[in-house]
Amino acid sequence: MRSRIVRAAARPTKQAPATNFTGTVFQDEVFAPEAPSRLRASKVTFTPGARTNWHTHAVGQVLHVLAGVGRYQLEGEPVQVLLPGDTVVIPPKARHWHGGGPDSMMTHLALSETSETGEATTWLEPVSDADYRKAPTRPD
Repeated sequence: MRSRIVRAAARPTKQAPATNFTGTVFQDEVFAPEAPSRLRASKVTFTPGARTNWHTHAVGQVLHVLAGVGRYQLEGEPVQVLLPGDTVVIPPKARHWHGGGPDSMMTHLALSETSETGEATTWLEPVSDADYRKAPTRPD
């Protein structure tokens, strides 16, 4: 790893793969792992109704909402509303999903690490429309 500024123009926005997401999702790489760091950071923008598949992260994940209104669910718990400034801490190997609101885009910064053995994200099945549409818990 060396000191440098990585200019925005060097990292074009990519559309997230349909194999891991429902709807239209855009990804902007902020940082890819470079030894000795195992950190990955991405800015992810979900269009209304777009979301990740169920998935897990070997070392956990932190999401920080930058704009819009989103949703998050940890398996076995209610769907939660996400608002700008909210930070979600997701434990290692916890099955979860996140995405935009039904009528709102949502952008978050996603931070995760690969494990010492190179494990990162395990992608699972899509979140059903019925699960996505469950009434969320409103923030306090």
